[in-house]
Amino acid sequence: MSIQGKTAQPGALSRRACLASLAAGPGAWLAAPAAHAGGQLEEPLIDSVRGALASAVGDLAPPEPLFASTEARLSYLRWLAAMSERLRNRKPQWEVRRDFLQTAWYESKRAGLDVSLVLGLIQVESAFRKFAISSVGARGYMQVMPFWTRVIGDGDPAKLFHVQTNLRFGCVILRHYLDREQGDLYLALGRYNGSRGKAPYPNAVFAAQRNWFFQERTSGA
Repeated sequence: MSIQGKTAQPGALSRRACLASLAAGPGAWLAAPAAHAGGQLEEPLIDSVRGALASAVGDLAPPEPLFASTEARLSYLRWLAAMSERLRNRKPQWEVRRDFLQTAWYESKRAGLDVSLVLGLIQVESAFRKFAISSVGARGYMQVMPFWTRVIGDGDPAKLFHVQTNLRFGCVILRHYLDREQGDLYLALGRYNGSRGKAPYPNAVFAAQRNWFFQERTSGA
């Protein structure tokens, strides 16, 4: 299957198959052998935008969540426990799951994105494979195109295999596209994938996002 001239990796699922597996149940996607490749298109950026994006990806201090209250921290820990259980089959080691989820939560919040959306995008883009490389060269969890490291980074695409770097770039880029599309998530997701205006990719991400929704239980409910 090709998207604007891009050919899916051998053995990759078609979007129809991906959506069918998502519809089959919350655990069906765990067996998926591959996922869709990202393909952001390089476009000219004005200096102010380039500078803002470069600044946004520049600080790679370890993600240490800060909480305004004890209840906020407890809410985060409940989310972490729930997401960890859902991710167990993909990442059997607790420490690996914890570090990945903590980073995904931190970078999503930092970019003003819903963490369930980011996890859904990762599911579709790389099937949670840290070292995934697409046929067009996109890398890592969020399938970031290497040109971004030249445009707003230090020019080293190898760093896109570092979990925080990859998620930082991916979230900042998605935020950039969302702002550019004036909040239209459908168009922003299409731009992230290089298939703006076409339904399959945004629909696949929205379907995957449902696996990562988290709703707090309220007492007496």
